[in-house]
Amino acid sequence: MDTPERPSGMWSPSNPAPRPGPTTRWAGHQRGPAAARAYRQRFLDLAAAGQDMHGEARFVTELAPPPSRVLDAGCGYGRVAGELTRLGHYVVGVDADPDLVALAREDRDTRFLVADLSTLDLRAEQEFHVVLLAGNVVPFLADGTLPAVLERMAAHLTPGGYLVAGFGLAGALPEGAAPVALPDYDRWARAAGLSYIGRWSTWDRQRFTPESTYALSVHRRLGG
Repeated sequence: MDTPERPSGMWSPSNPAPRPGPTTRWAGHQRGPAAARAYRQRFLDLAAAGQDMHGEARFVTELAPPPSRVLDAGCGYGRVAGELTRLGHYVVGVDADPDLVALAREDRDTRFLVADLSTLDLRAEQEFHVVLLAGNVVPFLADGTLPAVLERMAAHLTPGGYLVAGFGLAGALPEGAAPVALPDYDRWARAAGLSYIGRWSTWDRQRFTPESTYALSVHRRLGG
């Protein structure tokens, strides 16, 4: 099948000026080129052991078939963004960690930017059909910035576009992450103009229960 042609005028010709935000919990937990390479290697080892690494990309593709415009917010070294590109989406990956973005840019087919999610402004771009916050991005945000991040993510969605966020819950988080209560997350999402659609416990849509240790939440921008 031929790859769909990239729509003209989709991307601005230059990267937006970065607007620094407060230090994230991720930056306080891990930083530097060696740490970034070690982080990537962990996932490469999991893939080599046969673990499925593409649940996030499949979920997004089922929600918004390609060619959709997807913002991978907190993209890390580009694992999910690269797979979304291979599936036929138009993807921008953003992360505040410049060492992870340097690794992500080894993928020449996907656009990656260094940017803080709480101050992100890509409005020179077209809006996105999906904004993705995967891989425990939410609990690794800087303390107190989640409402601003959700507002920024909603601002980058086309009317009717989806915000998809997956993160561990209290008691099931990696070192350095802070638990986020789901009622607070939903309240701040509503304040950002997002409507609750559904919640699962895995990327393959297993049912969410009070005993679940992971929450995959989907909200939609009002007006769609």
